[in-house]
Amino acid sequence: MEFRQLGGSGFRVPVLSLGTGTFGGGSELFKAWGQTDVAEATRLVDICLEAGLSMFDSADIYSGGLAEQILGQAIKGRRDQVIISTKGTFRAGSGPNDVGSSRHHLINAVEGSLRRLQTDYIDLYQLHGFDALTPVEEVLGTLDGLVRAGKIRYIGCSNFSGWHLMKSLSVSEKYGLSRYVAHQAYYSLVSRDYEWELMPLALDQKVGAVVWSPLGWGRLTGKVRRGQPLPESTRRNSKVANDCGPQIPEEHVYRVVDALDEVARETGKTVPQIALNWLLQRPSISNVIIGARNEEQLRQNLQAVGWNLSREQVAKLDAASAVTLAYPYWHQRGFGERNPPPV
Repeated sequence: MEFRQLGGSGFRVPVLSLGTGTFGGGSELFKAWGQTDVAEATRLVDICLEAGLSMFDSADIYSGGLAEQILGQAIKGRRDQVIISTKGTFRAGSGPNDVGSSRHHLINAVEGSLRRLQTDYIDLYQLHGFDALTPVEEVLGTLDGLVRAGKIRYIGCSNFSGWHLMKSLSVSEKYGLSRYVAHQAYYSLVSRDYEWELMPLALDQKVGAVVWSPLGWGRLTGKVRRGQPLPESTRRNSKVANDCGPQIPEEHVYRVVDALDEVARETGKTVPQIALNWLLQRPSISNVIIGARNEEQLRQNLQAVGWNLSREQVAKLDAASAVTLAYPYWHQRGFGERNPPPV
C-alpha cells in the first residue's frame, strides 16, 4: 500500500481508506448503502489491515452514530494499528444547538464520537460542512483547543467552497491556530468540479484531498451501462439515495462508462479499479475513500493500487469526462500558458 503526506502536514496516510457509510444501515438512506454489522465490519477491517489499508472514515450522522459504534467495536484491541477519520457539523439532535460548528456543538460532537469509537483521540477530525452562522475564529479556536487537549491530532474540512477554505486558512495563519491539512471533497470521473478552484487552492496551500464517492454516487461501479437495466443490488435503485445525491446527465455518465469499458479491455482491470486509479494519479490527492458492502467488493477495490494507467489511457478518460467549465473558469483558460490549468 502506498502512503502519502496528508497535505502539508508530517502525517502519512495510505492512499486508500475504507468508508463506513455502509456500517449499520440505520435509515432508508443508509440501508441503500449497506447494512454491515459488527462481525462483518470486523472481517472487513481484518482484510484492510492485511492489505496495508489502515485508515477508516466515518461521521457522527452515519446511521445516527451507529457506524461509529460498529467501527469502534471492529477495531477494538488494535487502536494503535489504525487511523480514524470522522466528521461532525450536521444535525445530531433536535435541540437548537445540536447542529453547526459552534463551540457548544463541536465539543459535544467530538466527545460523542470518542465515546462511540471507544478511543481517547481522533487522528483526523473534519467539519462535514461549512457553518456560515458561526464565526470562523470561534470554529478554529475550538478545534485548536481540542488539538491542544489531545483529543484530535489533525483537522480537516469537507464540502467547503474555495472561499470557505481560504478564509479559514487565513484565520489560522493570523492567530496561530491549527490549520486544515485535509479537505474531504466529492470528486470522480463523472464529476470533476473539484478541479476548477479547489484543486489549485489545495496545491497552493498544501491541503490534501480526501476523496469521497470516487465512483460518482454509484455510477461507476460497472453496473450502470447504456441500454441495460439496473441490477437490484445497486443504490441507484433507491429514490432516497438518488434524490440526496448529485444529479448528472445520463449521457455524460454513459460517455464516461464507454471510455472506462474501452480501457478495461486494454488493461484487464475492472471499471471501478480504473476509476479509482485515475483519481490516484490526479494532483493534490492524499487519499481516496472506498466503500464495500461485502468482502468481495472490498478485495476488488483494493486492487486499484499497485499499478498505473498509461498516459494515453488517462488522456482518453480525461477527454470522455470533460465538460464545459462554469464562469469564470472557462474565461481564465483563455490566458493560455501564462496561467495553465492544474490538469
